Amino acid sequence: MTSQPSRVYLFIHVIVCVKNKEPLLTKPVRAVLFASIKKQAAENGINVLSVNGTDDHMHAVVQMMPTQNLAQIMKSIRTQSAAWINEGNFIKSNFEWEEGFAALSISPSSVKQVLDYIDKQEEHHKTKTLESELEVFQKIQI
Repeated sequence: MTSQPSRVYLFIHVIVCVKNKEPLLTKPVRAVLFASIKKQAAENGINVLSVNGTDDHMHAVVQMMPTQNLAQIMKSIRTQSAAWINEGNFIKSNFEWEEGFAALSISPSSVKQVLDYIDKQEEHHKTKTLESELEVFQKIQI
């Protein structure tokens, strides 16, 4: 009997806010920050499929492996990205993310839809606030 490799499809949509929801992530900062997040995550064995956002928050889709812990993944992403912004002096003040984050599981059949949603964050937030977006997620019940 041959052993089959594990097939793990754990996709998580995470939302992280800038501390106090300050609008510090200008478009030029976001362009380099999100590329850096994907690169640093990959170097740490974290598969970030997509990352995007607006001036006060970011969304990402992470594919987790069985040995990974979401809290540790998010701590790594937040710590490394904040240090990268501060060390690079990309903004005038000290940059920090909020302590907490929102996380929603994604079925494999919905990953493409969520990736499309994340790609269109600027367009989406022309008509919806972050608060109204989070309220929708909070109302989802089984």
